[in-house]
Amino acid sequence: MSKIDKIVPDTSIIIDGKLSELIKKGKLKEADIIIPEMVLDELQAQANRGLEIGFEGLKEIRNLREIAKKNKNIKILATGRRPTPDEIRLAKKGRIDALIRDAAKEGGAVLYTEDLVQSEVAKADGLEVVYIESESDKELVFEKYLTKDTMSLHFKENANPMAKVGKPGNIKLKELRKDVCSREELEKMASDIVYVTRHRQGQFEISKNGAEVIQLGEYRIAITKPPFSKDYEITVVRPIVRLRLEDYRLSRKLLKRLEKKAEGILISGPPGSGKSTFASGLAGFYLKQGKIVKTMESPRDLQVPPEVTQYAPLNGSMALSADVLLLVRPDYTIYDEMRKTSDFKVFSDMRLSGIGMVGVVHASDPINAVQRFIGRTELGMIPHILDTIIFINCGKVDKVFSVSMKVKVPTGMVEQDLARPVVEIRDFETRKLEYEIYTYGEENVVVEVEDERNGPLEKLAKDKIMEEIKKYDNSADIEFLGNKRVVAKVGNKAIPKLIGKQGRTIEKIEKKLGVSIDVQPKIESLGREVKFGVGESGAYIILSFNKTLRGENANTYIEDEYLFTATVGKSGQIRISKNSDLGKQMVSALATKKEIKVFI
Repeated sequence: MSKIDKIVPDTSIIIDGKLSELIKKGKLKEADIIIPEMVLDELQAQANRGLEIGFEGLKEIRNLREIAKKNKNIKILATGRRPTPDEIRLAKKGRIDALIRDAAKEGGAVLYTEDLVQSEVAKADGLEVVYIESESDKELVFEKYLTKDTMSLHFKENANPMAKVGKPGNIKLKELRKDVCSREELEKMASDIVYVTRHRQGQFEISKNGAEVIQLGEYRIAITKPPFSKDYEITVVRPIVRLRLEDYRLSRKLLKRLEKKAEGILISGPPGSGKSTFASGLAGFYLKQGKIVKTMESPRDLQVPPEVTQYAPLNGSMALSADVLLLVRPDYTIYDEMRKTSDFKVFSDMRLSGIGMVGVVHASDPINAVQRFIGRTELGMIPHILDTIIFINCGKVDKVFSVSMKVKVPTGMVEQDLARPVVEIRDFETRKLEYEIYTYGEENVVVEVEDERNGPLEKLAKDKIMEEIKKYDNSADIEFLGNKRVVAKVGNKAIPKLIGKQGRTIEKIEKKLGVSIDVQPKIESLGREVKFGVGESGAYIILSFNKTLRGENANTYIEDEYLFTATVGKSGQIRISKNSDLGKQMVSALATKKEIKVFI
């Protein structure tokens, strides 16, 4: 490399400033450096879009011209034509690289590049090539400010650098130094970040005019500058806590739902509350269950096990990514940072296609997460898309809602002809009804259900009603739906007695108490209750039925809680392993003498 007559550099070698570095180190002493017009125009196009690599390339060309003024053995020449707008648009597909190779071929020059693919193609085309391997050990200045509990760093032009330290729920803003950040300092920091990203397999998640979002290892880096922002600013965010689902100490009931039933999950919470950390833990949880898990992210910053593939928008579209995922057939897909209407539509489409979906949304309140779907999908489809809403606050699971639909008279209304489909939002642990969503006129409304059952008058009324209902079923329960309307839940055998012939008995009770009473089975089940025997045989619990029930589906309950459905075998039995979860629950129920019921 001591003497080369003609050199044609491509954009990669220009952007990284390698030619001026070689000249300063004395490794390039005499050369005619031919810069194709298409290189200059490509860098201009990138700079016009506010991209750091464009500014870095233009800065290197200025440096080379300054060197040429002082060093007579170095000459800077321009050649070739300017690329057309179509060729600039096709730059990512290799069109500009092809034009640069043509320029080197026409000028009989050596092609200098840091791009391995460009190097191999040029060699195949018969060109002489100097491939310079990039260095990826450049120091990132911001890393010296990081401590174990640093969540994010904030560098802003003409302001003191700041850091958020602590954990969700206990975050403090800390000043890093007394000197303010200058424009030059931030430009150098951004330049180093871009360089390292290009050579450490980082990703440019967003590249727009005045804004770039980069995922570099565990760091999510946002660089903004005029005209997008008034001043130059760099924000570095990283996760400081990696938790397994077990670390959240979830109730057994919730863990069972996540494992067996929940397939339309929405994780919500305010910014910085720990939503993504919980989503990462959920990915690991499903992976341990033997499930195939994928993610859809922009940017891709979830900290997930290597077995989980992270997908970005394909050609800028999550809808195209979804098309690929439907062919990949994952069991669960985590959709991070759902914001736009298109995100909710893609989530809904994938869920209705049968894929288990976990969505992450910003929300100040758990009900707000559901409201994000209203207007973006039909009201009646919401319970088919969502079944569980998990609200994260200060790094903890603060609230869990279950979503279901019933046709009923909305709470607060009395007339039976006002019945309509109602989406019920219930507290998952207590089953308390907290919100109802239904159509009123032409509008979809979300109504908070007020708890009217705490006053002394309400207690007296409940006692009086219970006194009448328990004449027919001692284990009956009632639920108030309004001031003059209650639901009486009784055993299946007690229903005919309570209603009476042609409804005369219940009508008599209603007139006596002055309320409307809806009679419902305490255990909602299709079929009739049947007798059965319980025994043990080695490692199994045996439920024995009349042989006339062979081949029938038996729904088994402990008290009022559904346990499982199984088919009665040819021998008239259902066998349950004692070591299974169901078997352990059966053993516990038998030991504590809880009532076990079976319906056919």
